[in-house]
Amino acid sequence: MSSSRPVRLNRRLPPISAAKATNGTHAKVNGHPSASPRTSPCTNDRTVHSRLLSQKLKSPPSARIQNGGVNMVVKGHGAHVTNGQVKPSDVSPDFIKTFLRDNPSVLEKFVINNCRQELVEKWLLHIIKKNQRLDRDSNSDSGKEQSSDRRASLSRWKFSVHSDKRQMLEELTRDIHRKNNKAQVLAELTVCVASGVSADGYNLYLLDETGRELIFFQPPIDTGALKLQKQNIEAGRTVVTYVARTLKPLCLTDITADPRFPDGLGADGTGIRAVLCQPILEPSGNLLAVVELYRNASSPLFQDFDQEIVSSYLIWGAFAVHYAEMYHTMTKQRKLNDFLLKVTKSIFQDIVSMDTVIMKIMNFAQKLVSADRASLFLVDNKTNELYARIFDIGNGVGADAITTDQKEIRFPLDKGVAGYVASSGNTLNIKDAYQDDRFNRDVDTQTGYRTKTLLCMPIYIRGSIIGVVQMVNKLNGTFNKADEEAFETFAIYCGLALHHAKLYDKIRRSEQKYKVALEVLTYHNQCTNSEFAELKSEEIPDVMPDLQMFEFTDYLDNQIDKKPLMSLYMFKDLFGLSRFDISHLIRFTLTVRKNYRRVPYHNWTHGFSVSHSMYAVIKADPSRWSPLEALSMFVAALCHDLDHRGKNNAYMVKSASPLAAIYSTSTMEHHHFNQTVSILQQDGHNIFRFLSSEDYKTVLANIKYCILATDLALFFPNKARLKALVDEEVYSWQSKDHRELLQAIIMTGCDLSASIKPWDIQVKTVKVIFEEFYEQGDEEKVQGRQPIPMMDRDRAHELPGCQVYATRS
Repeated sequence: MSSSRPVRLNRRLPPISAAKATNGTHAKVNGHPSASPRTSPCTNDRTVHSRLLSQKLKSPPSARIQNGGVNMVVKGHGAHVTNGQVKPSDVSPDFIKTFLRDNPSVLEKFVINNCRQELVEKWLLHIIKKNQRLDRDSNSDSGKEQSSDRRASLSRWKFSVHSDKRQMLEELTRDIHRKNNKAQVLAELTVCVASGVSADGYNLYLLDETGRELIFFQPPIDTGALKLQKQNIEAGRTVVTYVARTLKPLCLTDITADPRFPDGLGADGTGIRAVLCQPILEPSGNLLAVVELYRNASSPLFQDFDQEIVSSYLIWGAFAVHYAEMYHTMTKQRKLNDFLLKVTKSIFQDIVSMDTVIMKIMNFAQKLVSADRASLFLVDNKTNELYARIFDIGNGVGADAITTDQKEIRFPLDKGVAGYVASSGNTLNIKDAYQDDRFNRDVDTQTGYRTKTLLCMPIYIRGSIIGVVQMVNKLNGTFNKADEEAFETFAIYCGLALHHAKLYDKIRRSEQKYKVALEVLTYHNQCTNSEFAELKSEEIPDVMPDLQMFEFTDYLDNQIDKKPLMSLYMFKDLFGLSRFDISHLIRFTLTVRKNYRRVPYHNWTHGFSVSHSMYAVIKADPSRWSPLEALSMFVAALCHDLDHRGKNNAYMVKSASPLAAIYSTSTMEHHHFNQTVSILQQDGHNIFRFLSSEDYKTVLANIKYCILATDLALFFPNKARLKALVDEEVYSWQSKDHRELLQAIIMTGCDLSASIKPWDIQVKTVKVIFEEFYEQGDEEKVQGRQPIPMMDRDRAHELPGCQVYATRS
């Protein structure tokens, strides 16, 4: 065997010290027998090598040793071999280097069995750096070296931690996160893979939006433009379409002879010898792109490890692209969310008028898609037209809203791009406006502006189109799918903003109408100056003893209404005038009289009668009530049926009265209290103006409680509670709850006090009560409802039975 060619062993080599002479005896080192071949190779190798190095023996120029019948070459450096045994009389490190260089299999076995991976990688990095330094210093022909070292380079790429590979992957990772264009990222990935397998060229094919065609993607070196060429996947006449359809890689050496690809490569295949084509799949298994690598006739064929390298890194790249795309999508969505939040705050915090909202919507829309101009047309359903009072907002992205005094633009709902969008509800993205027949040039004619690109989208609210927003002339190219998606989300907020702006306008107009109506009603519902002057000129009596009797009814016989003067007397007698303004008290009393409607029973006379009964109750035992309680009870009794319409709560609810929509329970009682507050709020009517803030709140709360207590629906449970307290002898005057319960019962008692009046007066009262009842029954019949017998004049004969039933119950 030649000394320059190492022997390749087919089995595990024993350590050097276990080498045998040809006669079968063990080799000896330094006069001692070597270890048995069954001894651990790692221990024997280290021991022998250590001894050899420490003794620094010289070896003969060359020797041949038999190891288990296999010859091993030991060259030079003075190692002596006697009778097949190595006598390390002079073994040096150079001897060991020579031995390992001539017997690489021994070194390989030793490294595999005894060295850690980290250590081997460290050695390889040192080798690579040394080779890189040698390459930089070398002026030789690099092309020949690349061809001859192709397989070694690929082996290093596949089996080692290659510094160039690491740097390449780091750069690719940075590109993936830096670029938000998926096509550009895939192109970078393809360049890296092609470089890794030393391909002479590559083609990248991207799946289009429909998923049925491949788009050839390759940016030329001289320009940054993209060449686009589509291939149908279903036809499958080329290598790439076949791979796209089967989702399996192909490694080909003769493309023209393969009947599966009658059209060969998708691109120019002149001079190509070998092709390696692999799909790039998303984590979900769907096709993302197809990579086509090729080598020319002067290059070797692709091998299995080339395919393994490409497959491994395309899988990694697909995952990286997928998650990078997710990251960019979330980043973009976050920016859009921030933008929409800013829009929402700006629009909804400053809804002053419809025009203000329109200006803000167009300004934000312009910024969102980088448009030069923005227009918003509203739908006029009455005339079937689109109109715009504010047109072409802004002079570029970021500019403030600009409005000019121009007349309103109107055109039919079926005319122009905006009309088509408003009629069909479809979004339009037009690359060249003047090449589209739907474009209405009249708008440009009126405004003097040249429209090139258009993005037009409908604005919905509750399923109906209320307007069309139109973006004009994108600043950097044409409007794309991302612009459409972003603007579609923005259009939802536009709809909400416009809807709320319309509601705000309606509310604002209604509020102004309400103010005008309130002003008119206030004027007509207030006492006149002559009425005020007349009552003020009369002196309030110091004594009216008959008023303290429950059966007092003189106010019914007077031709001149003395009830306001009597009311002033009762107020003065109960509370005095030191804490009250007499002018305010006079106006309040006269206005309360005026706000009782002229209905048969629930009128000013009834209100005065109830207040008189409350006066008699308080006068019977004044010490039982605090001043604020007495004041609240008296005023509540005087005002308890203000603006009564002669109809009960059930009628209001069944007839869908606006009052029933405002107050769901105790409808009329709530209205009576609100009328009381309205009178108190009128100028010159606040009889509580000298009360402290705390007392004022207490009095109003008590008045509300007492007026609501006149609802008979509340009377029966209140009566049951009070009866239980009295029967159990637990009623306490110190309990606020017990006192309020008694006040509620007293209010109802005063409201029904007509039954304690003299018989002739009671008979007259019953007649007017039933007249009011029958009027309500008549109204119910008109509305198609059957009234209860008590309110049906056609069933008056049933009244005695109803009265007997009521008395028994």
